[in-house]
Amino acid sequence: MKKISLLALLLIIIISSSVEALSWAYTFVVWEGKVYEVKQEETITDSQIGEIIGEVKTKPNDMTGDFYGEASNYYPKGTKYYEIKGISTSTAIAVEEDSQWVKAVYVHKAPFHIMNIFSNNFFMFTVVVIIFAVIGVIISTKKV
Repeated sequence: MKKISLLALLLIIIISSSVEALSWAYTFVVWEGKVYEVKQEETITDSQIGEIIGEVKTKPNDMTGDFYGEASNYYPKGTKYYEIKGISTSTAIAVEEDSQWVKAVYVHKAPFHIMNIFSNNFFMFTVVVIIFAVIGVIISTKKV
């Protein structure tokens, strides 16, 4: 009887545990370490659009909310970011959405994530150069 009760309790716990994805407070994009809230009601005209400045490269983890690099919680990878003529990119940028552009306004600095370092090309180049330098020193000291 004890085994059946324990098994029933374990079964109830397993069945009742549910998996929930994170619900986001607002749609955002991240560019150069800055989080921008997308204002879908504020569209930008073609004449206001400047150069392409970036694109969505990563998606946040839906369970933890962690993200790094050029990320978005709504837009797919490859969605382009544009500068808005006459507005500093530290204030707002434009995001491509269904062959039109919507305004994204700066909200806050993106939180630190270790992958920001590892996805930085300059950092990776520096690490490779240091590794080759160390290997070179080791090889040259063994020849002597």
